Amino acid sequence: MAEIQNTGKVVGVNGNMVTIEFAGKVLMNEVGYVKLQTPQGTKHLKAEVIRVRGNKADLQVFEMTRGIGIGDTVELTGNLLAVTLGPGLLGQVFDGLQNPLPELAEACGFFLERGVYLDPLPEKEWEFSPVAKVGDTVARGDALGVVSEGIFTHRIMVPFDMYDTYKVKSLAPPGEYPVTAKVAEIEDVKGNVYPLTMKFQWPVKRAIDAYAERLKPVDPMVTKVRLIDTFIPVAKGGTYCIPGPFGAGKTVLQQITSRNAEVDIVIIAACGERAGEVVETLRDFPELADPRTGNSLMERTIIICNTSSMPVAAREASVYTALTLAEYYRQMGLHVLLLADSTSRWAQAMREMSGRLEEIPGEEAFPAYLESVIASFYERAGLVRLKDGSTGSVTIGGTVSPAGGNFEEPVTQATLKVVGAFHGLSRERSDARKYPAIDPLESWSKYKGSVDPGKTDYAWDILFRGNDVAQMMKVVGEEGTSIEDYIVYLKSDFLDAVYLQQNSFDPVDNAVPVDRQEHIFDVIFRILAATLDFQIKDEARQYFNRMRQLFLDYNGTGWNSDEFAEKESEILMLLSSKQKGSDENAAMLLETLS
Repeated sequence: MAEIQNTGKVVGVNGNMVTIEFAGKVLMNEVGYVKLQTPQGTKHLKAEVIRVRGNKADLQVFEMTRGIGIGDTVELTGNLLAVTLGPGLLGQVFDGLQNPLPELAEACGFFLERGVYLDPLPEKEWEFSPVAKVGDTVARGDALGVVSEGIFTHRIMVPFDMYDTYKVKSLAPPGEYPVTAKVAEIEDVKGNVYPLTMKFQWPVKRAIDAYAERLKPVDPMVTKVRLIDTFIPVAKGGTYCIPGPFGAGKTVLQQITSRNAEVDIVIIAACGERAGEVVETLRDFPELADPRTGNSLMERTIIICNTSSMPVAAREASVYTALTLAEYYRQMGLHVLLLADSTSRWAQAMREMSGRLEEIPGEEAFPAYLESVIASFYERAGLVRLKDGSTGSVTIGGTVSPAGGNFEEPVTQATLKVVGAFHGLSRERSDARKYPAIDPLESWSKYKGSVDPGKTDYAWDILFRGNDVAQMMKVVGEEGTSIEDYIVYLKSDFLDAVYLQQNSFDPVDNAVPVDRQEHIFDVIFRILAATLDFQIKDEARQYFNRMRQLFLDYNGTGWNSDEFAEKESEILMLLSSKQKGSDENAAMLLETLS
């Protein structure tokens, strides 16, 4: 526990919030410990100052407050809520306060005790290699040495809270050291010497900004989900949200993304999710093979686990803990994907705490500052250039769980104002067993994908026109629809079935590389742009049913295999048998195809 700077006395308890009287100074977001006397001894319950008024302060307690009474002592540390940064974070499962849950279970058994806080970094020795030299001038974020953490080179950096310039006075020779061992000494201009170890702390609510400049996110983050990569892409360093009703597949889509996304590190923040979903993640990830290395996917994953059965106040801590860890690895020139599931549970925790503080409520009783808090969270994503010229990124994907799938509720609307892509899930598509259940007519993206935007815009137009025809047919029936409109409808349905949907159980189709996506989309574009010769609707329907089956078989063949080429030849032959020309609006785009 940190050194005590001040003390106070409890004068009120309201759920997971306690009010204290104090003398001296108290900081906003300062960490305090409520001393609770139990038959097993004194427990110190971690809390955070969330409001200061005169000589009284309100603290949110990250544990159950049962047993806390008037007059109990609260010890204030003078430190902000922070996480420990250093080698050994990868592959770990933490709670919202960065306690390693497996070690916590060993210490406490199946039922976790209150007031138990463990060191998040494992007690092991790391092979340290210095990269700086004695006499070098260094600043915050500069590398002093490196250690090997899995497949990555982990930089041992000057702590981010040291804002001056320093001279390297001494460096440990290459060798194995624990994270607590002194590996360097640096000296400031006044002659003060600071010993440094491999670990240090950083406040979770303060963005890490020890880089040279922020860059505009441009390069797409490949997810190997065709609908996302082609139509609603996400850029490395960008932001996106996945709103959808309960059971529509938000968690499944996030897990698939975490397995297949072309990033270096994945951090999953399970914020207020049901324990069953979290258990499934914890059980599956160690067994999954990493497509990059063939080893366990868990080796480059960090899971922050704060389920709905844990204290509400810890939900906010879990989100910021995950974000700070992501920014830390970005400082090493790595690309990090942070998946927050679900930000709605975090917003509900803010609503509960706002109510206890008796603040003026906003829409649906959420706090009036909901939008600014959500914006400040997503704004910490970004692509940055580091001082050594390398780049790193944090991409944030947050799920939203609006009640009844209502996208007009405050959390969804506040999120849509700040994210760069919107992947809205549809109950109708989910119930129809369409995977992914993203509604292509509602979703959008501000980022550029890997496919020519002219081609995707043409395909979008087919989708929207096909949907209009489908809605019209519900009124006038198929008989009241012209053959031209009916062909547009069939093309739209075909595009949805063979490209927007994927077979998650097929070893080939469940994750599609971007070069294959581009090739397949070119084939589909030929079909969408073709003027087809049909006399009756039954003929058109049978033709597209045949084309759909050929394409589904085509999607399941190995990339660039003989079978792949054979299926493609069959598709093009079937297309030529009925094609009488091409849409003049697509003529220039067709010229770009080989």
